[in-house]
Amino acid sequence: MCKIGKVYVIGLGPGAEKEMTYQASTALEKSEVIIGYTVYTGLIRERFPDKKYLSTPMRQEVIRCEMAMDEAMKGSTVAMVCSGDAGIYGMAGLLYEMGQGYPEVELEVVPGITAANGGAAVLGAPLMHDFAVISLSDLLTPWEKIEKRIRGAAMADFVICLYNPSSRKRACEYILEYQSPDTVCGYVRNIGREGEDAHILTLSELKDTEVDMFTTVYIGNSQTRNVDGKMVTPRGYRLEE
Repeated sequence: MCKIGKVYVIGLGPGAEKEMTYQASTALEKSEVIIGYTVYTGLIRERFPDKKYLSTPMRQEVIRCEMAMDEAMKGSTVAMVCSGDAGIYGMAGLLYEMGQGYPEVELEVVPGITAANGGAAVLGAPLMHDFAVISLSDLLTPWEKIEKRIRGAAMADFVICLYNPSSRKRACEYILEYQSPDTVCGYVRNIGREGEDAHILTLSELKDTEVDMFTTVYIGNSQTRNVDGKMVTPRGYRLEE
């Protein structure tokens, strides 16, 4: 079937222009229409001022996807932008689901640096071994299922990266059933943006620390260490004498 238009699903990274991939930048250059949550389109308007912009507030993901498909059906090349990576808590999955009703539209996912990667680099090397990324938002996932995932990851001694950490205190209480209060943890606020702020602390301290929705939280495993002020999870490489 001949394709009419195309939608790039683009991860912008944490937010700073320097952390946008070359592939993402190239796809944005090729696009005539840029669609996304209002905050995300605002991050790139100055760099790409001549594009047509369409945006919606939060929680209108389906509407944004419909807008993207409708523009592509007119023959346009469209960019659907997300923060971080489009395939990690982003719009890629929803667009593929809805794309079944628009077989004439081509879809291409353009990866970006997700918060887990960006924040890990700021803290040191906390994700050197197996890890789990868990969102604490219960808007789309029942809290009972989130709780099971937290407990399962803690029981299996994964490093755990928490997105949307407003319920971090409850999560820490579950993890403390399996991990030491002295487990090395860290958090980064405004990753890659103005006002970036990072801290390393223990699990017991993290439980009583206030963090906001712009913060990504890292909870180490039993091997994670504070190495000269950096959060490091050893991979197990043999250190030669």
